[in-house]
Amino acid sequence: MEVKIATTESDLLSKENESIIRNLYAVAETQDSKKFAQLFTADGTINDTAAGVIYKGYDGIAKEIDVYVEAFPDMHRELYSMYVVEDTVIVELSLNGTHNGPLVMPSGTIAATGKKMHAPCCDVFRIRDGKVFSFNCYASGTTILRQLGVL
Repeated sequence: MEVKIATTESDLLSKENESIIRNLYAVAETQDSKKFAQLFTADGTINDTAAGVIYKGYDGIAKEIDVYVEAFPDMHRELYSMYVVEDTVIVELSLNGTHNGPLVMPSGTIAATGKKMHAPCCDVFRIRDGKVFSFNCYASGTTILRQLGVL
């Protein structure tokens, strides 16, 4: 296996941005919403496309994490691929967990079903000054709802 060593400024920035996002996922696994939110800029956003909600700022970002921690207390993200282009990091992954708590959605709350979720997802991050300022989560909402028995 050939190993490419980062030597240019662009290579070093890509490695740094990849490290920032890998750390973000590691913090997400701890389910510490406040620590997770601190990895964002003060004006940072999460666009939860499946739910149709944009969370803004530290409090909003922490709230988004808390919603999913309550619904899926054993949530785990399995990372498949990561692509870095300058300040943008794209991650292919799956969201995995058991629906053991209420899932609060804009259209209403889905009571716990006890069913497992293994949903494909693509996350797109933009980084500024060593922190995330934009996170677009493209989880397959129809897959999640089907697996939970809602569809």
